[in-house]
Amino acid sequence: MGVIDDYIAAARGVIDRIAATQAEALEEAARRCATAIGADRLVHLFGSGHSRMAVEEVWPRYGSFPGFHPIVELSLTFHNGVTGANGQRQAMWIENAPGFAAVILRNFALDPADVMMVFSTSGTSVVPVEVAMLARRQGLFTIGVTSLAHCRLARPKQPDGLRLTDVCDLVLDNGAPPGDAMVRVPGLRVPVGPGSTLGNTVLVNALKCRVAELLAEAGRPPTVLASAVHLGDAEAARTFDEAYDEHRRRVRRL
Repeated sequence: MGVIDDYIAAARGVIDRIAATQAEALEEAARRCATAIGADRLVHLFGSGHSRMAVEEVWPRYGSFPGFHPIVELSLTFHNGVTGANGQRQAMWIENAPGFAAVILRNFALDPADVMMVFSTSGTSVVPVEVAMLARRQGLFTIGVTSLAHCRLARPKQPDGLRLTDVCDLVLDNGAPPGDAMVRVPGLRVPVGPGSTLGNTVLVNALKCRVAELLAEAGRPPTVLASAVHLGDAEAARTFDEAYDEHRRRVRRL
């Protein structure tokens, strides 16, 4: 097989690992999220670096619904210029600054009836670990999404030596291998082609589907953002406004 086939096979492997190992954890996570959303509370989502993509995958986009609250700190995620102002070096430094998580969360009125979901493939960066730790101290049920294989091998950067797996009530494994990259290329010392974003996307969309099912079964069907292909232009536009209005109402107390 060529390296394209190698990556596709590795990607299937990530999905297969999730299917084989994460069903029970996904079910508990979905029930916790559905309980919070059904009680008119929020599921907060936090990720730094490339984990931001997982946060934005949850809400808002087609097939998603209100009740999820993305927390995206640009100083940790807006590094597409790579170098210069707002570059990657600064973001990586800030990501491991003790105390910054408390500064971020001070902007929000968290409630013990909420859920906090934190994404960090390494599971060792300081800010994501502290976000989960602080939310848990405030009584929120905390869900960590990480690569267990990487997290177990990586050196903790948090001053107390804690990993994301140490400070969350529930952990979801995105199935990525240690180091994330999955394909060996002849002539290169290290692998290429990361898998964590794929794993995160599979996890959160499976979670959303189950949360939607649980809410519908409880008589509280969510307002799902849907394409005009499904609803027609007018109804799709009306649904978008309804969903955004609901999101505004839910987050207004923050």
